[in-house]
Amino acid sequence: MKALVYEGVERLEMRDVPVPTVKDGEHLVRIHAVGICGSDIHAYLGHDERRPAPLTLGHEAAGVVEDGPWKGRRVTINPLVTCGTCSYCRSGRTNLCPDRQIISMPPREGAFAQFVSMPESNLIPVPDSFSLEKAALAEPISVSWHAARVALEALHPSMDRQALVIGGGAIGLAATLALTAMGITEIQISEPNAQRRAYLRNQYGLDAHEAPTKSAPIVIDAVGFNATRAAASELAQPGGVIVHVGLGDNDGGLDIRRLTLQEISFIGTYTYTEQDFRDATQAMFDGRLGALDWLETRALEDGSTAFKDMRAGRSAAPKIILTPWGPPSQT
Repeated sequence: MKALVYEGVERLEMRDVPVPTVKDGEHLVRIHAVGICGSDIHAYLGHDERRPAPLTLGHEAAGVVEDGPWKGRRVTINPLVTCGTCSYCRSGRTNLCPDRQIISMPPREGAFAQFVSMPESNLIPVPDSFSLEKAALAEPISVSWHAARVALEALHPSMDRQALVIGGGAIGLAATLALTAMGITEIQISEPNAQRRAYLRNQYGLDAHEAPTKSAPIVIDAVGFNATRAAASELAQPGGVIVHVGLGDNDGGLDIRRLTLQEISFIGTYTYTEQDFRDATQAMFDGRLGALDWLETRALEDGSTAFKDMRAGRSAAPKIILTPWGPPSQT
């Protein structure tokens, strides 16, 4: 099969690789659409030791099952594989499973390829009326759904239900949509890229600014750099909540003194639980997250150029979807 393989820092090549071996309890999925995640960009730049070259990246995927009783079923993929038996899995906090695996990290190759093997429990059926390109958004939307849910659960009931989202990429936009679906009506997005900021304003009427203009009781950092953590520390209201989703870098930014004196909660969130994934995909299928037309589709063979464009900020769309079998009309 064909796969887009990460060969080293800023090097991606189309290769012929073996079709995945299907293990017991798993199905072979023919990939029709796979999104480029910020974590794929980090790996591409050599900033993620968890993803060493050579490796097939990509974990935001949807396709059609090729085998077994599910053959022909259209599915979106929960890429997080967990043991199902540890205390975290038994309590529903599957994202904290100590034996968790995710496709695009060893030992599991990713979905920038024509096929991937996944456990049946990780496959969510997609309605026939719903495009597989949009279904590939399920993973980043689930990340944001989880972050929004955690933020609202941590927010004191006396606080105003307002939010600031730092970052207008896929995770930031999806967090805005998730918060809206959960009843938050006043949300500001901070996004430094003027092209993307205009896209958010013109396409969706969102309150997008180059830099935040006001504080909020909920701050979601969908970027995760020193500067964005500093902004979150400054702009979270006393008694508020900062939810940290982004993994831009690992050092500095938090004003620990202010967080302590103003009793601001800081919560790191990682991926999503199985229930979050199911709830987020159902919200997608029900239309509660809008038209989900904030994507740009390209062929997998053009993936290297897509990475370069994202790296240079040349794409206004929050998400680029790659199609391993040609243009969208062929999927």
